Amino acid sequence: MRTPLRSRRTALTGATALLLTSAVGPAAVADTHQAQRQGGSLVLVGGGLKENNTQVHGEIIERAGGARARIGVITASSVPAAQDPYADDPDRCSNSECNGAYYSALFKRHGAADAQWIPVDLDHIANADSAAVVRQVNSMSGFFFGGGDQSRYLTTLLNGAAHTDSKVLAAIRAKLAKGAVVAGSSAGAQIAAGADMVTGGESYEGLRDGSSAGYFEDATRLGYEPDGGFGFLRSGLIDTHTGAYGREGRAIRLAADTGHDRVYALEENTALVVEQPGGPRERLRILGPRGVAVLDLRRARTTTAMPGGGERAPRKVTGSGTPGPGRSLSGVRYSYLTDGDRYDLRQAAARPALGHPRARQHRRLPLGRQPRRRTVLLPDHRPRSGGHPRPAPGRGHHVRERAALHRHLPQGAGVHRLGDERRRPADAHRAGHPDHRPLTGARRGRSPSAAGPASRLPRQPAHPKEPRHHDLRRARRPHPAEAGHAESGGA
Repeated sequence: MRTPLRSRRTALTGATALLLTSAVGPAAVADTHQAQRQGGSLVLVGGGLKENNTQVHGEIIERAGGARARIGVITASSVPAAQDPYADDPDRCSNSECNGAYYSALFKRHGAADAQWIPVDLDHIANADSAAVVRQVNSMSGFFFGGGDQSRYLTTLLNGAAHTDSKVLAAIRAKLAKGAVVAGSSAGAQIAAGADMVTGGESYEGLRDGSSAGYFEDATRLGYEPDGGFGFLRSGLIDTHTGAYGREGRAIRLAADTGHDRVYALEENTALVVEQPGGPRERLRILGPRGVAVLDLRRARTTTAMPGGGERAPRKVTGSGTPGPGRSLSGVRYSYLTDGDRYDLRQAAARPALGHPRARQHRRLPLGRQPRRRTVLLPDHRPRSGGHPRPAPGRGHHVRERAALHRHLPQGAGVHRLGDERRRPADAHRAGHPDHRPLTGARRGRSPSAAGPASRLPRQPAHPKEPRHHDLRRARRPHPAEAGHAESGGA
């Protein structure tokens, strides 16, 4: 088992303690297990933050003061320059100092007044208690933690096994409480977690074998740090790169093993923005091109297979540690939020952004069974007797349907088909239109002789990736409020 270099941190800080002047008060040794009530905000990115992502970079700079923003860059999770064979090559280097210069230039390019590297890493551990570095931190209005290995953050910015703040970390925590923004990407987002911070592992091995406390050389073994990270965000576990590496499975297993009710699974190049973290009015919003999955385990239950093929009765997840084989987990609620969506912590519910459709599922089936057709209503629609959707007064009838072998949207002005981004004209349902696809009598379920003239029309070949669109004009009677609208409905 690999352990972070806590002893090195303790020895170096002890040797230099007499040479430093205290620049902060008792908060310098604040226990990170204590609940934090912050007045600032967090911008946590799931890794892979692109240089041209003006949305996320702009959010960090705006929260740090806009044109007056001063960003402190911390890259202690990277290897130090002494361990980088390309440290002298600016085009190939990848160490803490080199990465700090890169992020500083990037934030300046996006409009920050100033951005500086905070010189704390494995080669400069004593700087974590330096009065000069604390003054540098106090002059900043925002902070960015780069990616790498979060165990190096624990080694450099926390005091050994005591897991208490160094003076630099205490100063950052105080700035956050007074309104500063703290951002991070990848390991820089992971380190914001509270207790039971994930340290590594893969979903398959994690679901199969469970989690264990510690750091491990085996990259597939699911590990976690019981004392956690810096504790900036405690309302749920944090995992990153989830979409790119399929880490939702390991996140669910770790939460179940450690008794957590919620996980924030962050995708790359997308941020979870948290306002007033740790306070009674903590608010969450999604920002970026992808999304964040919120995994809710409040109603999760486990079932353990018994010898002989039987099953033990389901029980609520209580964090009983790593169980034996044959264990299954059910009842986890998965909410995927995209740009502009919010998450209500009090109600434990997603709040779609203005303009995002609010979908409702009419029935639930056990995992493995899917309905032949599921109808989802868009906003301002209501159910109608007989199972067919009905529009609100003054609205066109736009319904999304998912059938067994195809998905489509009814034809209508401004509506395009799922799986085919080409837009169809509003009158495409009319016979004679070049985009019209007539249905033969046989395809409607009638014999060709009873189908009438339509059966003699040539049959249109269907591309395997482009499902046929049915003529839906005979599906229902028009609602009086739909006068002037093209008719369409459920098949």
